[in-house]
This record gives sequence, C-alpha cells and structure tokens, in this order.
Amino acid sequence: MNLSAGGPFWQRMAGAGALGVLAAFGLAPLGIWVATLAALICLPRLFLSCETRGRGAWLGWAFATGYFGYALIWIVEPFMVDPERHAWMAPFALVFMAGGLALFWAAAFWLAKSPGRSASAQIWLLVLVLSLAEFARGYVLTGFPWAGLAQIWVDTGAAQMLALVGPNALGALTLAIALPLGLSLAGWRGTRALAGHALPALLFAAAALGYSATRPEVTSTGKTVRLIQPNAPQHQKWDPAYAPVFFQRQVGFTAEGARPDLIVWPETSIPVWLENAEQTLSVIADAAQGSPVVLGIQRRGGARIYNSMIYLDESGAQVGLYDKHHLVPFGEYVPFGDLMARFGLYGFAANAGQGFSSGPGARLIQLGALGRALPLICYEAIFPQDILAAPDRPEMLLQITNDAWFGTWSGPYQHLAQARMRAIEQGLPMIRTANTGVSAMIDPLGRIEASLPLGEAGYVDAQLLAPVSPTLYARTGDSPVLLLLIVLTLGLLRITRPAGR
Repeated sequence: MNLSAGGPFWQRMAGAGALGVLAAFGLAPLGIWVATLAALICLPRLFLSCETRGRGAWLGWAFATGYFGYALIWIVEPFMVDPERHAWMAPFALVFMAGGLALFWAAAFWLAKSPGRSASAQIWLLVLVLSLAEFARGYVLTGFPWAGLAQIWVDTGAAQMLALVGPNALGALTLAIALPLGLSLAGWRGTRALAGHALPALLFAAAALGYSATRPEVTSTGKTVRLIQPNAPQHQKWDPAYAPVFFQRQVGFTAEGARPDLIVWPETSIPVWLENAEQTLSVIADAAQGSPVVLGIQRRGGARIYNSMIYLDESGAQVGLYDKHHLVPFGEYVPFGDLMARFGLYGFAANAGQGFSSGPGARLIQLGALGRALPLICYEAIFPQDILAAPDRPEMLLQITNDAWFGTWSGPYQHLAQARMRAIEQGLPMIRTANTGVSAMIDPLGRIEASLPLGEAGYVDAQLLAPVSPTLYARTGDSPVLLLLIVLTLGLLRITRPAGR
C-alpha cells in the first residue's frame, strides 16, 4: 500500500484507520502502550501528505474511527442482552459512536493542517488542538472521555503523573512525545533533527521515572471492607426465576466469616424498589450481623425514578442515600424519551419514558467509623470532573457498578483502569464492587490490593488503605492545563502565521 503523498487518498485513509486500530492496543485488556506510541509516531507522515485541510480532516477522522471502533467494541454487548429485539442495532451503534467521537479528531486535524506552515509547526499545532479536542470530548453533550490516551499508562510508572497534571494533560503529553518523533519518518533526516524530535520523549521518561519514585508509602486504616460479587449475567439479572438466586447468594456472602467493618454490594443489587424493600433490607441487616452495608437499589420519588446507593448502619437502619447524577445517554435515559417511547425506543437500563432522573450532584456519604466516601455509580467513575466537584475531600472513593452490560472482553477492564486513574488523581483509595467483576480494593496510587476475577461469584475481605496527601491535580483541577493549552495554541498560530496573512 502506497501511503506517500502521491498515493491514492483512499489508501492513506485505510492506512490511517489501521493505525487507529493499532493505537487502541494500548488500552486494557491488552495494555500494549508501545503499540499506541508506534501508531502515533507513524501518523505525521500521513498527515503531512495531505494536500488540503479537508483531506487532513478526513485522515484524522479515519484514524480516530479505527481507534474508537476497536476501543469501544464492547459497546455491542448491551444489544446482545435481548438479541431478538436489539441485535440488529449493534453494528450501527458501534459505527455511529466511533464515527461520532472521531469528529472531535477530524476538527483538530482540520485546524492543524496549514500548507503555508512548516511541517514542524503543523505537527506541534496538531499536538495542541488535538489535546483541546480530547478535553472537549469529556464535556460536550454530557461528555464521554472513555479511551482517553492517558489510559495506556495505567500499568506503568507514568500513571503516577496523573497526581500532578490529571488525565487530559497526560494525554497531551502522550501526543507531545509521539507526534514530533514522527517528523523523522516524514522526511526530516539527520541525527540532530532526530535527537530534537526525541527530546520530549526522553524528558517524559525521566519525569515519569523520577516522580513515581517519590510517591509516598501507603498505610492501612486497620479497617476491613467486604466486596460482594454475585456474578449475575445481565440477561438473567431481573428474571424472576434467577433474581432470588442472586439475592440469596449475596446474603450468604454477607453472613460468612468474621465481621468486617463495612460490606459493599454492587449497583442495583436488590431486586425490589426501595419503597417496597423493608423486608428485604431486614434480611440483609440480619445477615450482616452488625456490620454496616452499602448497596445499590432503584427507587421512586414521585413521578421520577432513580439509580441509587443506600447505607445501612450497624442496626440495619437506612441512614445514607445517594442518587446517581451523571446518567448514561440512551442507557439510563433517552433524550425526548416520552416521544421516543412511542416508537419503542427505551434506555437499556430504564423501563419507561424518559428513564432515570439525575440526582442533585456530587455528594459525600458518611460511612460511620470509616469516614466519608464520595459515591460513584458505574459510569460516573470515568469523569474526573465529577470527583473534582465533590463539596469536600473524602477519605475514600466508593464505586458500585454493574459491568455485566459491558460483556467479558475489554469493557470491564477499561472501566477498572479508569477507576484506578481516579484513585491516583486524588490520592484516595477506592472501594469498587462490580456485579460480574472486576471488584477491587484500589490503593491511593492506583494499585489493586485485592480483587475478584471477572465472571466469578464470591467475596473478598480487603484492608482499607489510608489516603495520601491531596495531590496537585486534586487542588488545581483541569483549568490550568486547559488555559495553558489555549495560550500555547494561540501563540503558535501567531508566530507561525504564513507570510501575507
């Protein structure tokens, strides 16, 4: 395949798509971060071969479509829960999702492509505007930052830099170390030029190694948390023939062994509505034998329904409530849902009209002697801004989730990777229970201290780790990095403006 400037453009588009797929190999469960860097290093040659801005945009769209298409392949899994009704929509959902997210990259490539600027200026401009596009992807239309470039580093020492600069900045640094190296492949020859292009990568490696070595020691709180994992497949979870089996399984896990300081059940782990759950909660409290319990349940509030988390204290009384506020579009609610319902279109996890309603926002919940936790229900853990929005610093993050929707390949592992990132960013431990896995106790440095494998029923008693000092990112958030990217972009546009403009 000829990918040079003289080759057919469709071949360059296909090459860009293939590179995008390769770039996604850096994400969980493969975690081959070298593949992501290699794909990004090859990208400038294709980008610089584009004769016009329009072609540059199409090339960026092709790369990103390949990247998101492979990264989000798990998105077909919800359609397989009820295949007779929904399977036909699966390929369309994947194509539209990948192609839609790729529009952010297409816009960045269009802005960066400027035949009047030098190759170096165009590549550095691409680094900056693509970083801004990734920022936008996390916020526009409620945001969807899944598969951000920073996620490739989660199993490496470079992940600790999340504590300094956060995920958007780490993604920008990833672009900054890879794309300039691609200039050498694009025709910039010579040892001096290669050394200059490699300098950002060398500085990044040194900073990552140096900072990871300075991270503090993690200590235990002396408290034990039991993570409950019932392993209820989504197609059976609400089936009247199976729901009691999964419930009794969790009750049995709750009652076993020595008493932990807290027991945590996953998202929507109770097969009844909160308003009708008095007897059910009594059964749980009896099984807990004096241990407090956190669990996921659905509830009604007037005409609205909520995806909620409740806390039962040592006596079994409900003393804490949190309603999920960052809902999954087309999963937990459908825009113009009452109208869409007339055509038979509902959210997968909702069961009528508009679907679930949003809670009031980030809230802390008191977990007795363990301290305060920031509750996160499923999808909320992928948004660093939702954690930054907490009214005060908690002692821990607490995620309950039902990853049965995500299947058994990449989705659950990518979700876990993002949970680990949130722990590093805040310097906080995370308690994570997932219906089908992976349930885990994550320390403030993002390391998994105890876990239950995907697709297995069981429980694990894990030591709750103490938080470390507030990180720089926890104190500053994304605003300084966003401002810096905007200033650098405007400055580069000005100093590299082609003559006569």
